[in-house]
Amino acid sequence: MSTAEQQPQPSTSTPPDALLGPAEIRELAAVLGVRPTKQKGQNFVIDANTVRRIVRTAEVRPDDVVVEVGPGLGSLTLALLEAADRVTAVEIDDVLAAALPATIEARMPARKDRFALVHSDAMLVKELPGPPPTALVANLPYNVAVPVLLTMLDRFPTIERTLVMVQAEVADRLAAEPGNKVYGVPSVKANWYAHVKRAGSIGRKVFWPAPNVDSGLVSLVRRAEPIKTTATKAEVFAVVDAAFAQRRKTLRAALAGWAGSAAGAEAALVAAGISPQARGESLTVEEFAAIAEHKPAQERPAL
Repeated sequence: MSTAEQQPQPSTSTPPDALLGPAEIRELAAVLGVRPTKQKGQNFVIDANTVRRIVRTAEVRPDDVVVEVGPGLGSLTLALLEAADRVTAVEIDDVLAAALPATIEARMPARKDRFALVHSDAMLVKELPGPPPTALVANLPYNVAVPVLLTMLDRFPTIERTLVMVQAEVADRLAAEPGNKVYGVPSVKANWYAHVKRAGSIGRKVFWPAPNVDSGLVSLVRRAEPIKTTATKAEVFAVVDAAFAQRRKTLRAALAGWAGSAAGAEAALVAAGISPQARGESLTVEEFAAIAEHKPAQERPAL
């Protein structure tokens, strides 16, 4: 980074009151007629210090193009605009999507041209406006956090760094390592794309309405090199899904359906250098990939 880039940028600096606090959040929601619902997993962050902490933890840089999923009323969006080059927000809610650009223009007019809105379900978004995203930062709705995260990482390979705020239990699962009792499908699939770790905890009082559970931050840094395997992502994920569908069973038994028989599963496991008596919770993503490479050929029934 050059000396010039390290210096403050007066033209894009924002006043200290540009971010949304509890009073502004509730006032804006009242004007819009918005009542947060559990069905949509809406819990708005009402603490400016918390959103700035999230941006710092995400290590957002001045040259970053950040994509945010579920911006809500815009509290985190404004903090991201303070730090990043550009921010693209993906919002499914009609009322919130319609209001967000006006909020940005009113509270951070110098940065409005650096903001873009995609009014859509994040699970359906296949392209984003402007330069390719380099970072994903989001307060993800608890009920769709894992599928949204994995979908975004899959569809936008230019995303190098991710920081998501999710339910604490989900954060633990995503960041779990082999051998941990909560290690499972989300853990392995997230590791396919990135190195994953817990990056902090968030209390309930910074949300409106306050959720019944604590939240956690999860950091994901994309792998510099993909997992080395001749199997496709779909083939590897099929093994992962089968292994954890019956996680209490040995892999010989759990993978019988995937392999066509228990004997076929044992053959694939032995060829991959893994004990047929092992369980899915003890395997790394690389080991799941090795199993996928040795899937037995399915015999066609005789006509």
